[in-house]
Amino acid sequence: MSSDGVVRGTPKDSSEIELVDITPQLLSASQPAKLNAAVPQELLSYKPEPYRIGPGDQLYITVWDHPELTSPAGVQQQTAANGRLVRSDGTLYYPYLGSTKVEGMTIEELRQALTSKLAKYIEKPQVDVNVVGFNSQHVLFQGAFMKTDPQTITAVPLTLGQAIGFATINADQANLSDLILSRDGHDYHIDLSSFGDLPNIPNDIYLKPGDRLFLPYNDTKEVYVVGEVVRPAPVGFRTVASLSLTQALGRAGGLNPATSDGKEVYVIRGAKNLENTPPKVFQLDARSPTAFALGDQFMVRPGDVVFVGAAGITRWNRVISQILPSASLVTSAAAANYSATH
Repeated sequence: MSSDGVVRGTPKDSSEIELVDITPQLLSASQPAKLNAAVPQELLSYKPEPYRIGPGDQLYITVWDHPELTSPAGVQQQTAANGRLVRSDGTLYYPYLGSTKVEGMTIEELRQALTSKLAKYIEKPQVDVNVVGFNSQHVLFQGAFMKTDPQTITAVPLTLGQAIGFATINADQANLSDLILSRDGHDYHIDLSSFGDLPNIPNDIYLKPGDRLFLPYNDTKEVYVVGEVVRPAPVGFRTVASLSLTQALGRAGGLNPATSDGKEVYVIRGAKNLENTPPKVFQLDARSPTAFALGDQFMVRPGDVVFVGAAGITRWNRVISQILPSASLVTSAAAANYSATH
């Protein structure tokens, strides 16, 4: 217990570390269903509702054979000049009817309501309603997009693919594996890179007003390759959603042929939380070429540490290189002492 009275976690000893061999059976058991991994089912199930009018929308209302109601600014004016603004309180002013609450109504519901009310003043009114300015509903963008301006929702349903195409992904900086769609207080995580095998999925996901799309940056998405490799270094995922063990080793130049032990290729997972949770260590015996086929199916995760152990002769040489300087010093001292006494 620390001085502040809080019981701190203690490092786990090596007996608690789980060592798992990378085998075909392990890879088969860990393969997720690609569709479910890429797209939450709730998003696929959502179907857009008819557009509902909101404050800021501009409406063009046509009453056939009554130009004074259709084009109060004059038929020679542009359509926008004869539009009618939905005010901030959700009401619309219209001749004969005064202020009418229209917020939340569909276009068809408003058309029918106007037809019914105008029938008191006009015999069999023929009414049409169009939205000429969609200003009340938007989808928001944040993160690694080239354009983060809000995108307007219109009467034509907006798909995820269309929205992403509008915003344009910053390919050099985006983490495609974790697009976050926030809707109604819930965050949905979407793996965009999986859409390469499911090309129609982005157009099967419809967005709704108020959705927020956040595409994180890839600057913290790294695997650390250390030990007996040619170029030990952090390896970034960049635009790819997943990185295999073989790819990570390849980006580090591969195993050092002079010093590495092919049977000691480890992936250490959970190293950042050693105080509370023992890490899981996966081992690949890479002495045969076929082993790299397994490594190509084993996906590393951000924060993993890939460690390649040294061969026995390498360890022996390093021990000797540390002993010999000390032995040389001892021998030199002994020789000097002998010379001084004789």
